Amino acid sequence: MPKLTIDGQEIEVEQGTVLIQACEQLGIEIPRFCYHERLAIAGNCRMCLVEVSPGPPKPQASCALPCADGMVVKTNSPMVKKAREGVMEFLLINHPLDCPICDQGGECDLQDQAMHYGAGTSRYSEHKRAVEDKYMGPLIKTQMTRCIHCTRCIRFSTEIAGVPELGAFGRGEHMEVGTYVEQSITSELSGNLVDICPVGALTSKPYAFVSRPWELKKTESIDVLDAVGSSIRIDSRGQSVLRVLPRVNEAVNEEWISDKTRHACDGLRVQRLDRPYIRNTEGKLVEASWQEAFTLITEWFRLIPPEEIGAIAGNLACMESMMALRDLLDSVGVFNRDCRSDGAMLDSQRSHYLFNTTIAGIEQADVCLLIGTNPRREAAMVNARIRKAWRAGGLRVHLVGAEVDLTYPYEYLGNDARILSEILDGRDPLAQELANAKNPMIILGASVMGRPDADEIFTAAKSIAQKYNMVKEGWNGFNVLNHAASRVGGMDIGFLPTPEGKDINKMIDDCRREEMKLVYLLGADDFDMGLLGNAFVIYQGHHGDEGAHRADIVLPGAAYTEKEATYVNLEGRVQRTKRAVFPPGQAKEDWAIIRALSDALGKPLPYNTLEQLHARMAKVAPHLVNVNDITPATWLPLPELRERFRISDLPLSEYILNFYMTDPISRASKTMAECVRELSNSANLLRVA
Repeated sequence: MPKLTIDGQEIEVEQGTVLIQACEQLGIEIPRFCYHERLAIAGNCRMCLVEVSPGPPKPQASCALPCADGMVVKTNSPMVKKAREGVMEFLLINHPLDCPICDQGGECDLQDQAMHYGAGTSRYSEHKRAVEDKYMGPLIKTQMTRCIHCTRCIRFSTEIAGVPELGAFGRGEHMEVGTYVEQSITSELSGNLVDICPVGALTSKPYAFVSRPWELKKTESIDVLDAVGSSIRIDSRGQSVLRVLPRVNEAVNEEWISDKTRHACDGLRVQRLDRPYIRNTEGKLVEASWQEAFTLITEWFRLIPPEEIGAIAGNLACMESMMALRDLLDSVGVFNRDCRSDGAMLDSQRSHYLFNTTIAGIEQADVCLLIGTNPRREAAMVNARIRKAWRAGGLRVHLVGAEVDLTYPYEYLGNDARILSEILDGRDPLAQELANAKNPMIILGASVMGRPDADEIFTAAKSIAQKYNMVKEGWNGFNVLNHAASRVGGMDIGFLPTPEGKDINKMIDDCRREEMKLVYLLGADDFDMGLLGNAFVIYQGHHGDEGAHRADIVLPGAAYTEKEATYVNLEGRVQRTKRAVFPPGQAKEDWAIIRALSDALGKPLPYNTLEQLHARMAKVAPHLVNVNDITPATWLPLPELRERFRISDLPLSEYILNFYMTDPISRASKTMAECVRELSNSANLLRVA
């Protein structure tokens, strides 16, 4: 390990560490534009110059110079100061003076570093160079005259996103960055290009000219539009959420988020339910008071036997609301309930519905078998982590299911789940590869769990995991990839039918036979509402989506940006949202609605505050007290391994056909609608059903 001295401080670093990283370890700030710790080193902006001895009598780029034993580095010498002023002067030669109208103003690295490291004057008097703007789709606004050719965007799209559609063409003064052939960027991570651009060349098109950063209230929260639980920052002004940005969380999303997470927030402002509604005798929903709605619900609950009442929790339901609804249903003797709104027959054993490897653990795997899943659509940040592990050179991926573009190469094993039997008995070559692997893993997709033969496929996958040592001390390679943010939390607190109760499939069958008379939808918009037949439907949610259109009573709830709520992500990590704005109109937090309804039914719930409700949740699921942590699930091995399974020859289907519209919020988003129009013809990303 080399030892060197930086500004009089001695430091020992790992072999291969570059100077800029060593300076960061000492807390010494080095200006940079092209360097990014998650991207390959380019060394082309020259802003990170330092003085190094022994060495040539000129400043050197610290991002591209490996540390060596005996180096003496100066980061603030007169030579370095003059060099940085010269580099900044060159960078600003062609940069337009449009800071007052630039969306990057206030968050611009070039602006900040010009102020701190620049000379404050320019000797350049010639005409500035102008570059034609490029079209990159509905999410990215370009002003390429501002581009300083740092190539961060090119390296991100090639290395992280896996969609090499950006590049540089031309030489010298004529060099430009673009898409070669003008087209939309087809990556589901394209919004991150705006974050990594150090100048205003790439900015957010939906957010253009909306506000300045100092006008915004910033709230740290999590995303719930998929089950990853990406760490985000919600920027709001008044009662409006204006944008969503990523927060650094190395264990979950690093510093990236998907385009849906980032840009679906405009859907929070439209099609909102802001007051209760009751369907009148003419079949129209009319405004009502809370008291009128609760009175009508009470009458129906008294008229209908408990066995003819059911409840379904949707994909965005928080744990507080599911816990309160479960307690209320228990108090009135209703045991027909389910949080698996897509009909997935997940086992109640915790290790059977978690992503046990964890997202960060993917980087330790050397073989991955995907079964009936497209993680690029179902969990974009999981797919990005798989790609990262593949790029590191240690992960080999195999796929059983629909053949799709995952942004990394894989061995395609076909679309017949019966191959799992061949892997298990050793007839398929993958069996030997799994046997020789150090940390093999399986990822079972959500589409598998809705099939008639789900139990057989699940048992086959678990048998493979058990036979090929995927579960051992310090490693659990058996994973179920859930898409719904509410799924793991609902399973944890038991929002499932009791032995005498009915699951969603049986409830729907009873609705068809008119044996289920009342259905309570807790934000459930994720299945065909026509399957509910003539049942009386109570819908509690925040958007006028499918559930509200079908409902006979509508109770307006709060979206995830409008409440403090608990979710458990796909790996079992307990997370909390924070309130950024208040719900619109008469809408209330979901658990508070259910608590008020319990009074109307004469069965008051034993908690009046969020803290009391959290204590109740912790009694049901003790691991919920460990916020931001994962409590590993206990693995229960199969008593015996089978080699033959009754698996259908039905092809494995894709779970998500339209990445941009998977929930009421994204379906209400104008930006997501534009993405669908622009990118629906791209075979790489989505096929609109």
